[in-house]
Amino acid sequence: MQTVRTHARAVFAVAPAQNDHLAALRVALSVAVPSLALLLLGRPDLIIYAVFGAFTAMYGRAESHQLRLRHQLQAACLLLAGVGAGILLSAQRVDTWALVATEAAFAALASLQADRSGLRPAGPFFSIFALGACASVPLGIAPWAALLIAAGSAAFSILVGFAGWTRTRLWVPGAGRRVPPLRGPRLAGAATQAGRYLIAVGAAGSIGLLAGIGHPHWAMAAAAVPLAVEGTTRRVYRGVHRILGTFAGLGVTAIILFADPGPTVLALLVIALQFPTELYMARHYGLALVFFTPLILIMTQLADPADPAALIVDRGLETLLGVLAGIATALVLRSPRGGRPAAGAPHSARFRRVSPK
Repeated sequence: MQTVRTHARAVFAVAPAQNDHLAALRVALSVAVPSLALLLLGRPDLIIYAVFGAFTAMYGRAESHQLRLRHQLQAACLLLAGVGAGILLSAQRVDTWALVATEAAFAALASLQADRSGLRPAGPFFSIFALGACASVPLGIAPWAALLIAAGSAAFSILVGFAGWTRTRLWVPGAGRRVPPLRGPRLAGAATQAGRYLIAVGAAGSIGLLAGIGHPHWAMAAAAVPLAVEGTTRRVYRGVHRILGTFAGLGVTAIILFADPGPTVLALLVIALQFPTELYMARHYGLALVFFTPLILIMTQLADPADPAALIVDRGLETLLGVLAGIATALVLRSPRGGRPAAGAPHSARFRRVSPK
């Protein structure tokens, strides 16, 4: 009984705040400006591309300005690769099995690049999500224009992240240096992690297709979630957070979508929900998902309207399936000794941490 209580406390514990509102403001601003521009142009259906580009702002939240600049540039490349691949798949109207195969392979390659760059948040989750989501909605604009929206949004996010430097002009020597190269044990660990993503993402998508649930990219994204942290216990906690947070978020989504407030209100809600999402992302992943889940489903609904009830049911089922696939893969495919640094370790484990002004 004591063990159950200990695990329950760990699952529901909210970490103390550490200037999270500053990072949340940067992300919210990065999402708001391009999204409002598209709304004013009468194209809320294109906000999905702006949001995925703006996710660049989630990276390097507690780093010095030059290190954040480096990591956000690297993250933007991964995100745009995911968006671009998704746009191409959508334009070609590829078979869903081809989508699963492409996303699984992309997940493995993106994992290697994320480990090589030392990105925080760790892992390729957002770029995987971008690929699947963009591939699953119809293109309402030329492919190059959709990618340009995402690229412009990513560029604006980088400017927002670096803007504080113009006030302090504090340049910390060595703070922008590279992480150790992927060699020896680090390469073995990164390769094992990439293998996990390949297997978990591919298995989740395949099972989702065979089960006929719909939206297999949601299962694939959910499968990646437990893999972003190290250790069996932490992976299970992250999976529990994903399930509980998603289901609570689906309740919020149901209230919004069944009210049918119209595309303008929905677009404004996407913008509003980004701030609390980032505010709690580092403190409690499950709590952040209460806001992130409706954000994702609303922008999906704007891009490709569907029956809200079917959308909510599919999201819940695919999340369960994906989380179980991710945890099972992590349990089977263990890390070699001396492998990659813990994905959830503080960034200061490898860099001298400097609080940005």
